[in-house]
Amino acid sequence: MTLLQIASLLIVLAGAFGAINYLFLRLPASIGILVVALLASIAVLALEWVWPALNLAETIRAAVLEIEFSEALLEGMLGLLLFAGALHVNLSDLKREWAPVLLMATLGVGLSTAIVGFGFSWITGLPLLTALVFGALISPTDPVAVLGVLREAHLPKSLETKIAGESLFNDGVGYVVFLVLIGLAFPAGHDAHGGDHGAVTGALLLFVQEAGGGALLGVILGWLTFRIMRRINDYSLEVLLTLGLAFGGYELAVALHVSAPIMAVCAGLLIGDIGTREGMSAETRTYVEHFWKLIDEILNAVLFLLIGVEVFALTFSTDHVTAAALSIPLALLARFAAVAVPITLLRPFRGFAQGVTPIMTWGGLKGGISVALALSLPEGDWKPLILMATYGVVIFSIIIQGLTIAPLAGKLGREPDLL
Repeated sequence: MTLLQIASLLIVLAGAFGAINYLFLRLPASIGILVVALLASIAVLALEWVWPALNLAETIRAAVLEIEFSEALLEGMLGLLLFAGALHVNLSDLKREWAPVLLMATLGVGLSTAIVGFGFSWITGLPLLTALVFGALISPTDPVAVLGVLREAHLPKSLETKIAGESLFNDGVGYVVFLVLIGLAFPAGHDAHGGDHGAVTGALLLFVQEAGGGALLGVILGWLTFRIMRRINDYSLEVLLTLGLAFGGYELAVALHVSAPIMAVCAGLLIGDIGTREGMSAETRTYVEHFWKLIDEILNAVLFLLIGVEVFALTFSTDHVTAAALSIPLALLARFAAVAVPITLLRPFRGFAQGVTPIMTWGGLKGGISVALALSLPEGDWKPLILMATYGVVIFSIIIQGLTIAPLAGKLGREPDLL
């Protein structure tokens, strides 16, 4: 299929599944599309088992593999989704919550990676470095999934800011940790940027280059775009400038070997704050906000559809399914540590409500980025196992955690000063 045919098919299916959800399931939009896509995929697999002569599952599997989910997300949709998500996060609120956000996005990711890595190695017998790669790709919360669900959960503002801010930044940090561990575990089998980062001594340099360089580039490009927008009063052109910033900045970050996700987040935060306050008229601000809200919702629908049909890319076996089932409590334990340790360290300096740790633990959703990273791994005997475990954790996270985070918050309390 051509690129246009693939895009057309995805838009049609996302719209159809969204309508089915709206009319019958009434779940939050993104989760509903995922559930319908997953049920449709399971129905096709069941039909194939009953009537193998149809060969329908193989046909769909070939089409799904042709889409290249990893490339479509990491090199296509991710920049737009992160920019859109950051654009709607209040920078002033984020500044007030900088300490827990920073600690959970750095120390929390590292701690979670280690816990999942050691646990997964013990469960499956995989080499520790290989298991740590799984820990790195499954530890960060997915900003796309988190922001999509937060819109429906109506959590207290300060808690929502912490969860959203952490998810935006720990995604970029987690991706850098993933690149470092890939270089250590498979120096000859995978190189995300065309260089040799296999040596341990290069790990810190790579981290600084990716994370620091991405943040700096995002601020510079966001500031330049803001300065240009201040001199213009044409909403259609200004919307186009923000689109160019998201697309062009992401590709420039990839070319410069710095973190494109962190670039998109920093640029989006800057445009969403000083850009909307001082660089846009009221009319332009309305158009920019509505445009990016629509982009965010459309791409979210397509992304959650893709997650649902990626079941066709899995290799099913008893060992793989068992490992996936055991990975779910392991990932939750690691997430608990990633939240509890930073909060414990900060308690002497600021107060935290009692329900913060369980709410942030349960609200740390995994999503399409983890699946995309798993699909991007070098081919090997262990890849189907990691992919199955990743998919199991992601599906549980989005459906079960995503549908229960709001009731959990209601049960534990909705105090305005929560966290």
